[in-house]
Amino acid sequence: MSRGKHRRPRTNPLTRRVAIASTGTAALALPLLSATTASAAEPTAVKSGSITYTTKKGDTLYGIADRYDAQGGWKQLYKDNRKAIGDDPRLIHPGLDLEVRATKKASTADKASAPAKKSGVAKATQASVKSFPNNLDGWIRNALDIMAQNGIPGSYEGIQRNIMRESSGNPLAMNNWDSNAAAGTPSKGLLQVIDPTFATYHVPGTVYDPFDPVANIVAACNYAAARYGSIDNVNGPY
Repeated sequence: MSRGKHRRPRTNPLTRRVAIASTGTAALALPLLSATTASAAEPTAVKSGSITYTTKKGDTLYGIADRYDAQGGWKQLYKDNRKAIGDDPRLIHPGLDLEVRATKKASTADKASAPAKKSGVAKATQASVKSFPNNLDGWIRNALDIMAQNGIPGSYEGIQRNIMRESSGNPLAMNNWDSNAAAGTPSKGLLQVIDPTFATYHVPGTVYDPFDPVANIVAACNYAAARYGSIDNVNGPY
């Protein structure tokens, strides 16, 4: 991305809402900050209309709220569990027991595979949890899922093509020699986004880190959508 294009302040024309988060540069799933340690615990229903969900690696408040169609969305989820989460709603550690005001009912498959109820307590399965592999394919697909929820256009082919040109698929790539680098804002990550562009087009709910693969893709596609209509229209330095 060129310096001039990236540093120009922009009003984001796209309607936003908090998106699923990724786990960082070394793992997938995309901060509010995503969990940093794996957990195999499953969500457990505790009462009608509410479940207790044990967080695991890659979870975000938005993702949990969206999965169970929580009343009040992620903001209410955070309000209900602020004591357990802490002051930063983006930072979710694995192993937290969160109360979720769920409105989605368990699917037939979930009910069939769940253990028998005991004292009104039943377990849900992980089948409803959306996950992506921790590789370039998974990062792109995760980004596309978030983009779809936020009205950001772009295709798998368009994203992959630009990634291979910009970074060869290395999420830690950084340009230390061009004019942006000389100005103190080197291009970073899969789609070589400079910090001012990332700050302007970062999608809330994704990791606030330009080296995070999913956050980098989503922010770059958001920028490309605002400037070119879609990342699919980008066929060279942008």
